[in-house]
Amino acid sequence: MMDKAKLSVVIPTYRRPELLRRCLEAIRQQICPDCSFEVLVISDGPDPVTESLMLEFNQNFPDFPLKYHPLPAKRGPAAARNLGWRKSAGELIVFTDDDCIPASSWLDAYWSAFHLRGKLLIGFTGKVEVPVPERPTDYQKNVAHLSTAEFITANCACSRAALELVGGFDEDFPIAWREDSELQFKLLKEQLPIVHVREALVCHPARAASWGTSIRDQQKSMFNALLFKKHPDLYRSKIASGPVWNYYSIIAATLLAFVGLIIHAKALVIAAFVVWAIAVVSFIIKRLKGTDVSFSHRAEMIITSLVIPYLSVYWTLRGALRYKVFFL
Repeated sequence: MMDKAKLSVVIPTYRRPELLRRCLEAIRQQICPDCSFEVLVISDGPDPVTESLMLEFNQNFPDFPLKYHPLPAKRGPAAARNLGWRKSAGELIVFTDDDCIPASSWLDAYWSAFHLRGKLLIGFTGKVEVPVPERPTDYQKNVAHLSTAEFITANCACSRAALELVGGFDEDFPIAWREDSELQFKLLKEQLPIVHVREALVCHPARAASWGTSIRDQQKSMFNALLFKKHPDLYRSKIASGPVWNYYSIIAATLLAFVGLIIHAKALVIAAFVVWAIAVVSFIIKRLKGTDVSFSHRAEMIITSLVIPYLSVYWTLRGALRYKVFFL
């Protein structure tokens, strides 16, 4: 390897050493004859288990160009990635996550695409494979959407000049949600090309999820409001053309039913309940379609579907209030 890397890989992580080990082992197998590369692992806060793993790798593989930098406090993956690329040496910065497994030609594909185009201001996105069973769980089905995403940090790259121009990742996003879209939108606003490199392949296995993960994930809706505030037109064209009206129908029907009970309007209660039932059942059917048919999974889908609309709207409106933007 040359002293100064031409390409830098940045991986944010936090206390997930076994996933990170698998990712690093895959990067060790990279075949990139025309470029030298380095790997920067950035922990999102003090992280003794990751630090121990880095020491192990440095001792066992002294020729593997691995560097480790922890953030002094937990600030989110956007901040971790910013620290990583700013401490890196490469002309091209490649991002992936600790739960990903890059193919052996991953870096070579990106470097070849970068070298071929010869542009200082450019971004790239690769291909993400998400292996799921024929009948996935709802969680696996959602993770599988990563394979069709336009630009995600599981597998993307930017020239250093492009990152410097747009300021890197927006650290207003404190969790792994929408910070990649925010970077994509800044690149698009600067009219920088984002080239799809299908040969740059990463596998993103869908990990096992605990019961009720879909309920906890509703908190992410708050950061949809932040992304909408920063990039309203691009949000509507690339993320969601409008609100999830079915959720608002469920909430409106619930409120009308309560009003009917208070004023003793039986007809109103019945009408509201019918609307609520139709909306909830359609939501449940949509979530169950093509997914795991086990009793436990179906029971989870039914139970969580009863609360998700309320939680989603709550976090959406909370985000709208927090970021002072009209957003439904």
